[in-house]
Amino acid sequence: SIQGSGNYLRKQARQLENELDLKLVSFSKLCTSYSHSSAREGRRDRYSSDTTPLLNGSSQDRMFETMAVEIEQLLGRLTGINDKMAEYTNSAGVPSLNAALMHTLQRHRDILQDYTHEFHKTKTNFLAVRERENLLGSVRKDIESYKSGSGVNNRRTELFLKEHEHLRNSDRLIEETISIAMATKENMTSQRGILKSIQSKMNTLANRFPAVNNLIQRINLRKRRDSLILGGVIGICTILLLLYAFH
Repeated sequence: SIQGSGNYLRKQARQLENELDLKLVSFSKLCTSYSHSSAREGRRDRYSSDTTPLLNGSSQDRMFETMAVEIEQLLGRLTGINDKMAEYTNSAGVPSLNAALMHTLQRHRDILQDYTHEFHKTKTNFLAVRERENLLGSVRKDIESYKSGSGVNNRRTELFLKEHEHLRNSDRLIEETISIAMATKENMTSQRGILKSIQSKMNTLANRFPAVNNLIQRINLRKRRDSLILGGVIGICTILLLLYAFH
């Protein structure tokens, strides 16, 4: 039946969303552990002349590729389910103005959009870290080759290594700052969604009770002011951390 078909599609969508949620958590942990293991490898190379690459990195690369393909397939399947749900909602056997069905479909679309955004963001961060580590690994090999081949200018090499370590620490500090800023932005986005929902309900009340409209305007002004203050604080903190990192 048509109703049974709709329930089946919603059940499939929820199952895929649960799978994606677990996969994305594991994917994020993999990318974070890759970054940390690369940092530990860099510290080991600072005190060791052994330039043999660790197996851990290549293993994580393979896991990354495998998980990325699995997540892309799940996103594709969820997109297909959402498309079928849209067709079901607009079919002749379903009232076109059924608010509950439209609300359910929009919620699943929002979840798909959030998962897609999170996946691409995590994937992009991982690729950037891997590219940076490959470049730094090449620099470390050049340094070790220089040390083992010349046998002179040890003092200059040591100073160069110290400067290299300082740059790595600065880069790590900047990355942590960006992560904090991104987390703050995501938190503000979540709060904005909640506030929009509340504001929509209050606008409905304001249309019925004009006296409420004045209160809503004051709330909106305070919200914009708080957003400006928070944005300014984050910007100042970021600039101070950048100045500290490069001095």
